[in-house]
Formats: sequence, structure tokens, C-alpha cells
Amino acid sequence: MPYERNILKLNKLLKYREKLNLTQEELAEKAGVSTRTIQRIEKGTEPKGHTLKVLAKALGVSEDNLKENTSQLETKVIDYQMAKYINLSSIFGIVFPPFNILLPFFITKYKKQANEVNNQIISIQIFYTIIAFVIIVLCLFIPKWFGITRQLFLMSLISFPIFNLFIIVRNTIELDKNKRLYIRLNFSFL
Repeated sequence: MPYERNILKLNKLLKYREKLNLTQEELAEKAGVSTRTIQRIEKGTEPKGHTLKVLAKALGVSEDNLKENTSQLETKVIDYQMAKYINLSSIFGIVFPPFNILLPFFITKYKKQANEVNNQIISIQIFYTIIAFVIIVLCLFIPKWFGITRQLFLMSLISFPIFNLFIIVRNTIELDKNKRLYIRLNFSFL
């Protein structure tokens, strides 16, 4: 088989928790249950009674939305070969920053490969672009504020594309070897 695929079944609690960008600890605190309870439910234990009620309230969903049954489980197929290509497509945008986001985004949509791995790849590029832009703009003003030479601006213009290249290559290697991202965010922009 030319493409390696991994089938993941997404637990409903996990899906709603990630949609709200909550950690297990944050949800546990918000619902008034233990983190271990959240972990057990996300591994397949069905929430019942009081636990089901407080979790549904904390997530802003109905109790029925959190009840599991096999017909309601979402099945996601992750094509790791395609994820590597999507990640590598960011290289074309290293010099022209919007393309490091747009190219992976359009490939993901065109190939219908929207999943947590590809969304994370795009989110990393969005986050990188925001941080790089802010720091490069600051490097324009720092010399005036502190009397530092303008070489700081040139160094940042050179170092940020190299850093992004490192992120892209390192994640591609990790996708190839271990079917996961080496550098990832705890949140997603998508």
C-alpha cells in the first residue's frame, strides 16, 4: 500500500474539549471532576449520571451529545504521506510568508485531508508568521529605542526563514518515522 493510514476514533468529549481549546485539567476544573475522570472518559468509558450532567454543562452541550455509541463515533483517516507533502508545501512560502499558510491550507481543502495533523501543520505556520512579523517589526524600532545597530533587523530577516525551514524539515522527519509532529502547538487556529 503506497500510503500509510491510521484510523482514529474521536471520542465525543475529546472533540468538544478540543473545539473549546481546553486542556483536560481546565475541563476538569470547570466541571468539578478529576482530571483522571476526563482521561478515563476520553479513553472510552461512557460518562453517566452526575459526571455526564456537569461535563455537558461545562462544555455547553446537551447530555445526549456526550453519550457514546459506535454509530456516532467519527472515523478520521490520516494519510501521513499526504501530511508530509502538505507540511513540505510550506517551504515554498518561506520567503513569501502568506504562501507558507495558504499553500498547505488549499492542498488540505482540495485533497479533503482536513484532520488534526494537517490542521496543526497549518496552525504552526500561522503562529510562526504572526510571531515572525511582530519580531521583525520590533527589530525596526529597537535600534532607535536602545541605540543598537540596524544589523538586528537583517539578522532577524535571515534567521526566521531558517528557523521555519527547521520546523518544516523536523516535522516531516517525525511524520515519516513516528507518524506524529515533533513541533506542535497546544491549540489550533482551525
